[in-house]
Amino acid sequence: MMLNSDSMELDLPPTHSETESGFSDCGGGAGPDGAGPGVPGGGQARGPEPGEPGRKDLQHLSREERRRRRRATAKYRTAHATRERIRVEAFNLAFAELRKLLPTLPPDKKLSKIEILRLAICYISYLNHVLDV
Repeated sequence: MMLNSDSMELDLPPTHSETESGFSDCGGGAGPDGAGPGVPGGGQARGPEPGEPGRKDLQHLSREERRRRRRATAKYRTAHATRERIRVEAFNLAFAELRKLLPTLPPDKKLSKIEILRLAICYISYLNHVLDV
């Protein structure tokens, strides 16, 4: 079973290509009515919240420092933890499916991941030998 990232509904941080600094919500965006600042009927650019860095404060930082600050946000950490959980679940599911294909005595014997891989290698070698004979 493959997990498709398109089917996941995650609140992920912006990609590096969305903005230069990686902060998409640091002002300059569209107002609540959809019009941008400077447009008749448009809202003002939202200033930074207390404790939130403004765009001018970020321009002097290196790319690494901007990335480090972006990754320090709770929103980013939560999204990263969710992605990691999905990755680990897919990894464990793949091992469970491989485990079902391997013959052992008793059949429901608990095996570690390395034991599953080693047993799979031996079983494939055995099947190749059976085909060659």
